[in-house]
Amino acid sequence: MRIGPLMLALCLVTTPAAADESGRTLDAFRTFVEVYERIRQQYVEVHSDEDLMQYAIEGMLGKLDPHSGYLAPADVSDLRQSTSGEFGGIGIEMDVVNGLIEVIAPIDDSPAALAGIEARDLITHIDGEVIRDVSLREAIEALRGPIGSTVTLGILRATDDRSERLEVSLERAIIRVTSVRSQRYTNDVGYVRISQFQRGTHADLIKAITALETDAPLKGLILDLRNNPGGILDAAIEVSDVFLDAGTIVSTESRDPMESQNYTARPDTTLVRIPLVVLINGGSASASEIVAGALQDHDRAVLIGSPTFGKGSVQTILPLANQYALKLTTARYFTPNGRSIQAQGILPTIAIKAGPVSSDLETERVREADLPKHLENGGPSERLDTSAEDLREDNQLWQALQLLASARLLNQGR
Repeated sequence: MRIGPLMLALCLVTTPAAADESGRTLDAFRTFVEVYERIRQQYVEVHSDEDLMQYAIEGMLGKLDPHSGYLAPADVSDLRQSTSGEFGGIGIEMDVVNGLIEVIAPIDDSPAALAGIEARDLITHIDGEVIRDVSLREAIEALRGPIGSTVTLGILRATDDRSERLEVSLERAIIRVTSVRSQRYTNDVGYVRISQFQRGTHADLIKAITALETDAPLKGLILDLRNNPGGILDAAIEVSDVFLDAGTIVSTESRDPMESQNYTARPDTTLVRIPLVVLINGGSASASEIVAGALQDHDRAVLIGSPTFGKGSVQTILPLANQYALKLTTARYFTPNGRSIQAQGILPTIAIKAGPVSSDLETERVREADLPKHLENGGPSERLDTSAEDLREDNQLWQALQLLASARLLNQGR
């Protein structure tokens, strides 16, 4: 059914919000109706009224911020799947910034991660076609395809002093997100990797830490949040609460003060009180930054790595009657000390570049064992367990282990 200009105008001006607006708002509605009618009647190609209204909605949301959007039913389904832990694709968390697809982070063990795609890469081409001025929905649809099919991406990557163009071919696959992985690297130090904050992340974290302490108590823990694009706010709060026994975890400020929230830690949920190092990088975003910021502000952890992504806003999914939904930015969040990290990120306590361990650190550092007439250990030796990952290829993780292995830090104990 065609939507006439008069009917459209009546629909617009009789909403509660429009009824309270000034004459300038009514003038703006009249201009919108006039433009709509001109396009409908005179544009070179015919577009349905439904399509024109969808274009208008998408344009309105697209001008707000990179994270708000108009979600089709398929997009809503994809969003539910991504927070449950399994979906199809190439395995990247992304946003559209100034019409360009920007990678927030590749998902662990996904085709994108295995191909070497990095946080902040820009996707400029898909199967040879230039990608520019697209919405997030259009970007997702362009990357979709049958499981097992191949897609070729053109990548623009900025380095410290230059930009480079890459071409990467990926095979689409079922993406299974393992939210929490863990291992014990030494007799005393455990490692927990959280790749995304999902509904079951808190429970999985508790299981992982409990398993790590089955044989002997830990004296130090590494929490790896690198390339974690975020996820569910409640999961980030629950994870922070595992390490904090009091104080604010995060606060949110909405347009309506009644909607603002302050989330605090509870002493009865604290599981870990041992020394803690958190690994972060440019792919640590949103919920990851909430956890890192809370632990940093409470002096609960040392942060090692590079500055985080800087996404300090909260999005709410608002279902609509037509099975579509709005993903709308409804609040900003602040760390316990009142910091907004929007477009700034969390700065590490110790800045360490990613990459292999520097040979200088291994060959030139003088250790106790290098000193003449040093005392023998006199006790059981401790060895790094490198069965799951080559530590020499991960400078940030290696530095975290060195920090936790220092007698001064370990002696703080529980």
